[in-house]
Amino acid sequence: MFMIDYKQGIWWYWPALACALTAGISGYTIGFELAIFISAVQLIHFVIREQSITSFPIQVRFWFLVYVAVSYPEPLQVLYWLPVVGTWARGIFGYCILARTLSLMPWNRHVPFSTELLIRAFFSRPVRGSILSDSLPRRKTAGYA
Repeated sequence: MFMIDYKQGIWWYWPALACALTAGISGYTIGFELAIFISAVQLIHFVIREQSITSFPIQVRFWFLVYVAVSYPEPLQVLYWLPVVGTWARGIFGYCILARTLSLMPWNRHVPFSTELLIRAFFSRPVRGSILSDSLPRRKTAGYA
């Protein structure tokens, strides 16, 4: 199922990043620099939008920026293959392996870690919005359904 939301302005960050990273692995180092720049702009945009530096969308964009920045030195540029594939998958299909990985962190989950949780995190269908709100189980609290 395709999740190409070209009518939503924020969706355009993903194909822009995918194209920049693809240019980088194709030999145009400026593509990596552009990807770092776009990631920083996206993070700033979301910090302003979310009004919180700890929200899940901020976490995803922060760690993406860290990953692409740390991978910039020549010996580490082979690491760019993962965000190239992942960013194309995010832009086209809505599947974000980084968001799914972050959803398993203790501060983001409300249930104990288990094999079932791990399988659900990585093999559930992509959802519109946050993986936290739609596909992973939540701990029930007293008085709430």
